[in-house]
Order: sequence, then C-alpha cells, then structure tokens
Amino acid sequence: MSTPPRTPSTTSPSAPPSTPGDTVPYGAWPSPIDAALVAARDGGPEFLGAVGEELWWTAPRPAEAGRRALLRLRPGATEPVSVLPPPWHVRNRVIEYGGRPWAGLPRPSGGPLIVFSHFLDQRLYAVEPDVGGGGAVPTPLTPVSGVGGGLRWCDPVIRPELGEVWCVLEEFTGPGATAVRRLLVAVPLDGAAAEDRSAVRELTDDRHRFVTGPRLSPDGRHAAWLAWDHPAMPWDGTELRLADVTGDPPRLTGARTVAGGPDEAVAQVDWAPDGTLLAVTDRTGWWNPYRLDPADPAGPPANLHPADEEFADALWRVGWQWFAPLDDGSVAVLHGRGALRLGILDPDTGRLADVPGPWTEWSPCLAVQGTRVTGIAAGPEREHEIVQLDTATGHCRVLAEPHHDAVDPAYYPEPVTRVVAGPDGRDIHATVYPPRNPDVTPPADRPPPYVIWAHGGPTSRAALVLDLEIAYFTSRGIGVAEVNYGGSTGHGRAYRNRLREAWGVVDVEDCAAVARALAADGVCDPDRIAVRGGSAGGFTTAASLLSEDTAGLYACGTIKYPILDLAGWLDDDTHDFESRYLESLVGRPDEVPARYRERSPITHADRLSAPFLLLQGMDDVICPPVQAEGLLALTAGRGVPHAYLAFPGEGHGFRRAEHIVRAVEAELALYAHAFTFTRPDLPTLPLRH
Repeated sequence: MSTPPRTPSTTSPSAPPSTPGDTVPYGAWPSPIDAALVAARDGGPEFLGAVGEELWWTAPRPAEAGRRALLRLRPGATEPVSVLPPPWHVRNRVIEYGGRPWAGLPRPSGGPLIVFSHFLDQRLYAVEPDVGGGGAVPTPLTPVSGVGGGLRWCDPVIRPELGEVWCVLEEFTGPGATAVRRLLVAVPLDGAAAEDRSAVRELTDDRHRFVTGPRLSPDGRHAAWLAWDHPAMPWDGTELRLADVTGDPPRLTGARTVAGGPDEAVAQVDWAPDGTLLAVTDRTGWWNPYRLDPADPAGPPANLHPADEEFADALWRVGWQWFAPLDDGSVAVLHGRGALRLGILDPDTGRLADVPGPWTEWSPCLAVQGTRVTGIAAGPEREHEIVQLDTATGHCRVLAEPHHDAVDPAYYPEPVTRVVAGPDGRDIHATVYPPRNPDVTPPADRPPPYVIWAHGGPTSRAALVLDLEIAYFTSRGIGVAEVNYGGSTGHGRAYRNRLREAWGVVDVEDCAAVARALAADGVCDPDRIAVRGGSAGGFTTAASLLSEDTAGLYACGTIKYPILDLAGWLDDDTHDFESRYLESLVGRPDEVPARYRERSPITHADRLSAPFLLLQGMDDVICPPVQAEGLLALTAGRGVPHAYLAFPGEGHGFRRAEHIVRAVEAELALYAHAFTFTRPDLPTLPLRH
C-alpha cells in the first residue's frame, strides 16, 4: 500500500496579487509554485545501473502519459539521452509495485545490449540502441498470456555465454488475483520464447510464493536469492536461498536456506569479490550487514558493523539494493536511523566512512564502476540527483539530473525534525514543515493551519527531501507535518512491530499526538488542522476522521486511493503481494472478524461530519475503486460536504501531469473551504452534501 522532467512550469504563478510585506491570511499567500510545477517535478530517477562505463536509469515523464523513460549517460557526457521514444514505458507490474525493469550488457563492438520490461504489454524486450544509427526497434523476448494478469518479468540478469536472460517470472494460472506462481527462469535472447511460453526454462520450482532475482557468484558456480511466503511480508521474515549452478543447460539445484526465517528479514543478498556472501538482515532487531561463507552455510554469519541503525528498508520492490560490493573488497552501504546516507564499509575492520555533501537521503540503488560508486540522492533543499563518489579520491559530484531551483528557494519550507511523546510515553518521529514565503507577513493574531500527512505502506516512511507538493502548501501559508507513526521503517524492528495487530489504532493515535503537540506548542491553529494520506495513509486518514478518540480534532481530510473496508481487502479483493498483509496488521480474519469490522472506516461512516476529498485511480488494482465508492454510497445525502475525483487510466498513485494538477488544486480547494480563506485562482471544487 505504499506511491519528472526538471523543467520549470511555463504557466503563470497561481497567486492572488499582493505587495511584498503585506499581511495576507494563511492559505491565501501568493506563490510561484503552482500545481503544474508540482506535476512537472513529480517523481524522480529510479533503478540506476552501470553498463560498462555508461550509466542508465529510468525517469518519469508526467507529460507523456506518465510513462517511465530509459535514460543513458555516456562517459564524459553532461546530459543523458532518452533511449526509447513514447509509448515505450520501462516498468513492470511484478507484485504490482514493480521490480527492477532492465539490465544491460556492454559489448566490445556494436554497443550495449539492453533487456527491459514494457509496461503496456508486460513483455520482456531486447534492444541494441547503437544499431541502425540509433533507431533500433525493440524485439520481444517473451509471449503474452491471456490468463489472469498474464506473464510479468523483473530483476533480469543477462547471461551472454548462455544466450539467455535470467529473471523472476510472475505467472498467473487463473483469473483471480491470487492465482499466481513465481519462480526463477531463463529466457532465450534469440526471441525463441516470444510466442512460445514452453521455450522459457524454469531454473527453480515454485515452492515459494515470492522470490527476488538471482545473484551469481564470481565463479558462476552458485546463485543466491531471497524467498518468502504468505502470510509474511518481506520485512517480517524471508529466507536467503543458496543453490548450485549445474547441468547443461544449467539449472539451480540443491537449493537450501542459509539465513533468515519466520522472524528474520533478509533484505538483500550479493557476492563479495572473494566469493563470500554479503547480506543485510535484522536478526538483532536492526538491518545490519553480514558476511556468510557459502562453503560453511551452517556457520554463524559475521556482523560487519553491529549498530542500532538500519542498513536497509522495507523491500517493496524486487531488485532494490542498499549495498554494493567494490572490487577492493570494501562495500558501499546505505545506513542510518530514519534517513539513509551513503558510506563505505571496510568489512575486515568494520570501519565505516560517510560520504560528505548536502545529500541526506539515498535511494535503494547503487552502481559500481571500479572505484566509483554512483547513486540517487536528495536532501531537504535538493531533489533527487545522480551523484557519484570516487572512493580513491573521496571526491563526490553530481553527474546528471542536477537539481535546479525553478523558483527562489526562499519559498521552500525549512523542515524541523521532532520527536513527540505519544500514549504511554512512546516516541513518535515526525518532520514539521512550517509555512514560509518571503513576500508576506504572517498574521500575528493566530498560528497557521496545518495538514498532518500519513504516509503509505504502512510499513514505510516519509523521507526528508525537497518535495514541491509540500512546498505548494507551505508557500501558501499551510504547514505540513509528516508523521512516521509506530509501524514505520527506519527505527528498527521493535518500532515497526508497534503496528502488529494495531493498524487503525497506533497510527491514528500517533498522528493525533503530533497534531495535538503542535497545537499545544502554538505551532498550529487547533481549529484548523487537516489530515491526509494515500493508500495505507488513506486508511489512516479516514480512520482519523471517524475515530471517537479524535472527534473534533480535524477540520477536514484528503483521502487518496484508500482502504476503507478491511474485510473487503483480502485474498482476491486486492493483489497477491498484500492479500494477507492484514494478518499481521489486524489479525487473522477467521480469529478476529469483529476487529475487522470495528477497524474498518466504512463501518463508522455515520460518524463522519468533517468535509473530505476522495481521490481515486480507476485502474487501481491494489486499492480498487470499490473501496472509495462504498464510503460515497454511505455518505450520500447525509449533509457532509465532500468531493470525489476519479481519474481514468491511473493506477495506485497518479502519474499523468493533468491528473496531478487537478488533485493538488482540489486538495487546496478543500482546505480553502474548511479553513475559510479565498483564492480566486483556484478551480471550483463542487462539493456534494
């Protein structure tokens, strides 16, 4: 339940006229950050990788129907080029959130070979971008299936010596969302399987419900991957599987579990140059890096840097990586409490040296080229950039996607991290973004309104990076507080486990505790507090509006693609990956059916009195429209002001520029209604009652 081109907006600023220094009501402040700019800068680069001396990654294109482009940066170049024109869309639907969608192979002549998944038909394709003068057309490698969700592929590894690409296959065996198998397979590079599923070799059986892609040992004799099964999620318990590569053609044989288990989550595995296994696992309660000897799998793993901090995060997408081995034996790692920063770990001494610079949050993908480590990094004043560290010199620089301020940074909020005391004195982590605008003097008679943001997941977290959607509101005089409620990642397993069987209780309490603390400290107006969230955060938002314990706390709420009926979000009512997630968040439905009814916001729709905005993608298979529509049916005619915007062609989260613009402006219009300020520059939001 977890959710662009860097060019400034060409539309006029959405701002009522004012004179610099004027006192303007909160919410009505003029701002050059309009919704079109928010849409244009939505998203960021993902799935960075090295292809020889080149770097490749995917990037969002909101103005091109929300597709993800595949970008290429040649050595010495300052600007990447898009390899494939629209409508090519480099993304897949494995476990619906998608996995690593491409792999590349450098070749001594003819340029690289690229294998990628295309979102529109979910097939694997091969392309040689330097053949034919750069106009090469991708050729399909895999067939289309009409059964259920079809065939989906991710986390590929090209094996040129075999003429194959090894990857994860997600294969639907029936019409239901949970009629699916996953396994490791070998796809011929010559296109023999383009129309023939039987030409795809199965490297493993399908005994495990979920698997990650194979990581091959330096000598090619072994492969390692992760596996887990319902009802566990990958942050609950996974197994590190090790197998021999044997036979002609080779298969993965003798697979055995060498780490992990029901209460131990291995988040990533890879091989060191000396042939030992490296893995990040939370056996101590924190995701720490370990080394295992494949020749002695029964031996205890060695913790390379014991610390009460995280070296990984929740594995929401297959192929995410938080560490990468270097040729000299050192390891590039992402680590920290809350935010993850880049460091270089000496596995022999345990010494860890952090990378200097303004980047406080690094994405889970690292590319190694000799002594160079490249990643995707951001900070409170910077959007995501392609950043490279040379470990030989210690020099760090921006290689591509450099952050450019489309407006004066004086319009950006200055975030403050806070730890708030919740029920029973428990710590609650939050980031507060106060209103900020150089053109106005805030009213002196009352504090500003605030919106409490509940992140998705719920086993996830809100990252502290520059987000123009937050700045859109703060530059207009509306503060934002992002709450990493109990159950969030970044603070160890015990913090994550606070939400076990307590979803709809702990998250609601923690968001309310932050709201009340801000009001008590005079940071926000207690009469003008809103709550908003999408996906799991949409559930928390709705539950917060309906809870008797928070009655009267929130003036309104924005509910985005939510879960509202827990009993209607099981098995085939959602997608397979999360179809049994609620067993850990709520309890087994056969054992606690009353809890499912009591925690479901839809059960308490009669309590709803605050205005709300409901936003929904009509193609969402994770949180289907039926969830939102159920609340609408129960609210109709009850006199509660509300609006419902449904976006065709959108799934879980909005990717098209025009839909992002409409959603952002509608949210501001809701706050204008609830907080009683006017903005003539806003489109009308028709409210039902």
